[in-house]
Amino acid sequence: MFRILYRLLALLAWLAVRSGRSKDLELIVLRHQLTVLRRQVDQPSINDDDRTLLGAIAAALPRRLRHGWIVTPETLLRWHRKRIARHWTRPAKRPGRPFTDAAVVSLIVEMATDNPTWGYRRIAGELERVGHKVGASTVWRILKQHNIDPSPNRADVTWTQFLRSQAAVACDFATIDTAFLRRYYLLFVIDVTSREVFFAGITENPTGAWTTQAARTLFLTHSNRLEDTRALVRDRGSQFVASFDEIFRTEGMKVLKTPVRTPVANTFAERWIGTLRRELLDRTIIWNQRQLHRLVVEFIAHYNEHRPHRSLDQRPPRPTDTPNDSPDRPKPVLRIVRNTRCDGLINEYRMVA
Repeated sequence: MFRILYRLLALLAWLAVRSGRSKDLELIVLRHQLTVLRRQVDQPSINDDDRTLLGAIAAALPRRLRHGWIVTPETLLRWHRKRIARHWTRPAKRPGRPFTDAAVVSLIVEMATDNPTWGYRRIAGELERVGHKVGASTVWRILKQHNIDPSPNRADVTWTQFLRSQAAVACDFATIDTAFLRRYYLLFVIDVTSREVFFAGITENPTGAWTTQAARTLFLTHSNRLEDTRALVRDRGSQFVASFDEIFRTEGMKVLKTPVRTPVANTFAERWIGTLRRELLDRTIIWNQRQLHRLVVEFIAHYNEHRPHRSLDQRPPRPTDTPNDSPDRPKPVLRIVRNTRCDGLINEYRMVA
């Protein structure tokens, strides 16, 4: 039965083509394709071009010829109302606030970083003074986007900032064990700002009297380099007796004692002890006090005069040479020589003509 129906339809289609009714046949095919698409898509997607074409044709065709379209008369009317509304509606301004210039954002972050006590209102006022009118809420939003805490949290003074503002020096004992299990105590002082280290003495029995005498000797030897110091940071060891503190107070210094069992509060001294161990003491065996004294004094001279420091722009605390950093200055032909210190454990490289 299906084969007979198929042959009948094929014969009718052939006759329509031979009689010049091919357009009618094409319309039948298109309508059937539309029926097939409707079974698959409930709401077809229509763009503005489709609306324009369908609307123009619908205005010319009578209602009876619009039967079977994918749009209804209500749809055409809705499109017409929207088109009129768009025509008579003024273009709206861009919603939201204008973007803040990247240079201003960088300036806000820089001000907040350099001035931890400034809040967002103070930063907004400072920006207006330099010609940038930015709202306080905008400054607050930018600080939040850059994970910058409010000013009360940023205004906390760290130990490092406090000690540097006080032009302080820190002192501590470093313990060294010899090959014969004899322990020696090295007393040293380090300048928090310049990182310069001062040798104060080595002893096997650090009593209060010895520590006091070591403080006197320190000022006799380095009084000119300690005259601007205003504070001394030390722990609460029993070796630091009242007479030891009095010597520093006589020189105009304030004695700052760290909390009990808190070595991190004396971080500059503790860090230097670690440097001394890593670069010298852990690489050799100490036999007696004379050898220890010689190596430590020589290492301190290397530390102060040659060893680069990141906090000092890769310069030593007390440089003995001037680098050739000027781009306009002609660079002479130099060669690099190596010098050794501390029995060959420390190498120093210098340029010579």
